[in-house]
Amino acid sequence: MPLITVRSSAVPSGDRLETEFAERKGIWHPDSIADGIAEEVSRSLCREYLEISGTVLHHNVDKGLIIGGDSEVRFGGGRITRRIEAIIAGRASSAYGKAEIDIKGTASDAARRHLNRVSRFLDSEREAKITTKIGRGSAELKSLFAERGVPLANDTAFGLGFAPMSTLEGLVLSSEKYLNSRRHKRRFPAVGEDVKVMGWRDGGKLSLMVSMAFVSEFIESSNAYVEYKERVGRDLERFAWDKSGKEVRIGINGGDDVGKGRIYMTKTGLSCESGDDGQVGRGNRVNGLITPLRWMSLEAAAGKNPVSHIGKLYNVLAMKVSEDAVKEYPEIGDCRTEILAQIGDRIDRPRSFTMETGCSRKEGRRLEAKLQVSESGILKECECFLKIL
Repeated sequence: MPLITVRSSAVPSGDRLETEFAERKGIWHPDSIADGIAEEVSRSLCREYLEISGTVLHHNVDKGLIIGGDSEVRFGGGRITRRIEAIIAGRASSAYGKAEIDIKGTASDAARRHLNRVSRFLDSEREAKITTKIGRGSAELKSLFAERGVPLANDTAFGLGFAPMSTLEGLVLSSEKYLNSRRHKRRFPAVGEDVKVMGWRDGGKLSLMVSMAFVSEFIESSNAYVEYKERVGRDLERFAWDKSGKEVRIGINGGDDVGKGRIYMTKTGLSCESGDDGQVGRGNRVNGLITPLRWMSLEAAAGKNPVSHIGKLYNVLAMKVSEDAVKEYPEIGDCRTEILAQIGDRIDRPRSFTMETGCSRKEGRRLEAKLQVSESGILKECECFLKIL
């Protein structure tokens, strides 16, 4: 692990920005479903590889699509007329020694398992289709997998992370989790799992623009839909006040036009039942948010192998290091971490490891010295993180 370089930055971020945006695509948004399937497939392959070989073999299954189906929805019910399709693609090791590994079967089972967790109202056997397009892993990348027991980076890539979250970011994250919690679903069963929260702060004014798929089984009329939506809005206002200590303007399903019969109502609680598609990597970053005004990688972390793909490892590590730095050294205010490696590098020896903080240059030099010499500090923690993968 190289020495950490600490730089002072006067660039405002988070709560110090005049205007701020942050978004969370809920865990069952089509893009999030695509990410979730890719990650479940990777975990399933890891388990099978460990059982067969005692190690995680080369794989990257970070390519995938959700192709929306079609549905007919009415008050009180509905039906799926064309199945949702999940397409899984990527590369994976299909043999170890003389043992053949059914990578397509493993992937298909994993995808079905994930879809069964998606919705209370999706019948994954009848209403979803799984298509697997995983090919054999690259021989060149297989040969790069490890050196003296330490994995080698199988891509030239970087990781970015920041801490702490701003008030708005924390509110966006917690609001979606609340709306998809068991507690909320017990109180408001008509709120489907496909929830997206867009947060906006203009000076001191906070707004949440929420898109949520209501479930037709629980909605008997357009008037009932309007009343239900208003109840959910009032409940979210109370939640947002408790979390932020501020009044938060709430908007739900802004595209509705009840007079014209245009409302966001679904049979399954998922928008992908009727034409909305998804793709791996288009959703949340590793911290669960989309934050375009922050340090943010566009790398698709989901489905990448957890041993040597630095596009996954370094983004997780950069976020963790930033969080630990502001916790251990609160005087720095905020922290942004950048980690870079070239393909073939040992993952514990990145080319660059830089932290930018809100402290002064003098404080930054002191922090740099602390981080470089502290046996219990960030460097050691980075090494431990990489060793346990």
